[in-house]
Formats: sequence, structure tokens, C-alpha cells
Amino acid sequence: MNRRQVLLAAATLPLAAPLAHAQIADINDAINKAGRQRMLSQRMAKSYLAMGQGIEPELADRTLSASMALFDRQLVELKVFAPPAIKPTYLKLEAAWSDYKAALVGTKPVRVQAPTVLELAGTVLGIANQGTGQLEKVSGMSLGRLVNMSGRQRMLSQRMAAFYFGASWGIAPAVSLGEVNKAREEFLRAQQILKTAPEATARIKSELELADMQWTFFDSALDTLREGRVDKVALSHVFTTSERILQVMDSVTGMYSALGQA
Repeated sequence: MNRRQVLLAAATLPLAAPLAHAQIADINDAINKAGRQRMLSQRMAKSYLAMGQGIEPELADRTLSASMALFDRQLVELKVFAPPAIKPTYLKLEAAWSDYKAALVGTKPVRVQAPTVLELAGTVLGIANQGTGQLEKVSGMSLGRLVNMSGRQRMLSQRMAAFYFGASWGIAPAVSLGEVNKAREEFLRAQQILKTAPEATARIKSELELADMQWTFFDSALDTLREGRVDKVALSHVFTTSERILQVMDSVTGMYSALGQA
């Protein structure tokens, strides 16, 4: 298989175990799923913008549909699990998600709608991040922080890709490039913390090494934006490599979450 075939095969793999539990098992599982909602907000925007530009249209369509369905299911679980003090956050998220979902469905993706999609994705991200942080505080343990941080890496991979696609479609290119660079810096800082955390097992460290390998491909694809040489091949590579980074970091987050059940 050539590099493109390998990337496409990787991108079609499911997330590590998004439906491993029919309900939320414990506080770390809640943090994991709450954090996954952040990622999905950005993954849906990425998929919408990719479809609008004719990039991996079938894969992007499947990714968008699967992400919307997973967001719906996890939102129900989080509303049930959330302590009373946190429930208002998830009611707020439900309302924001309703607006976002309406923008994503019903019509073919078009450029004029792209800024609205990115804005709504940001609103959903902000509320989902609030809920994740609140659940981390309930946990009160360093492990909860690591579940949150590794889960946030999933979101950053998708946020970089979403703003890459925004820039390629002419949506505030300078702002989009700034968002890509900001997310990139945060991602690299967090990877270092995750690799050196005392709680990191040999399996987690092995997965993080795999993430570093995948990051090399992803960052190389992102470089085409910084260097002003975006084309359909580069766009395809950004889509597929962002999916692979997501899958690896979803696995890492699940491993950190499972440590609380040991």
C-alpha cells in the first residue's frame, strides 16, 4: 500500500471504543465522554468544510453522520450522569447543539454557511469544555486532569484540521492560520506532560510514541498552509492524518480513564 492508501485505511477505523459503555461507568468515564463532545464539535466542522470543497466526500459524509449520532448519544448520557450543579451546563449544551445541528443538516455544504458552522462549532466547544472542566473538579484527582488533557488532544487535532479547511476555503485565512498555530503549540506542550506523567503506563507511553509518529505526518500536512501551497492532495492528507491522530489519542484517553477502574 502507498502512503495515501495507508492514511485512508487508518481514517476509516472506528474510534477506540466510543460505545464501550451503554452508560457512563464512573467520573473518569464521564470526563472522557465530556471531552469527546469537544472533539466532535470540531470534527463535524472539519467534515462539513471538507464536503463543501469536495475533499474525501464519502469519508467526510460518513464521519459527519457518525459524529452527530455519537454526540447525541453521549449528550443523553452526560445529562443523566451530571451532578445537579453541572446539569445546567448540559442543558445549555443541548440548546447550542440544536442550533449547530440545524446548520449541519438539510442542505449541501456551501461556502456562505461555513463561517456560521465554525462559529457554532466554537460555541458548542466552549460549553462542552466547561462541562468537562466541571467534571474534572468533581473528580478531584490528578488522574481526572490527565483524562481531560489527553481527551483535549483529540479536540485539538480536529480543531487544527477544521481551521485548515476554513483557510483553504477563504474563511478569514489569517485568523484560521492563527488558530491552527495556537492549537499546535498547545498540543505539543500537552503531549510532553502526558509522556512524563507518573501515571503513564508502558502501554500508554507506547501509544503516545505512536501518536508522535502520526503527528509527523499530520504536521507535515499542516505545513502546506503555513507555506501557502494548499491543494487537494494536501487537504486530503490533513483530513486523513487528523483522523489517525484522533484515533490514537482516543485510545490514550481511554487508557487513562480505565486506570481509575483498576
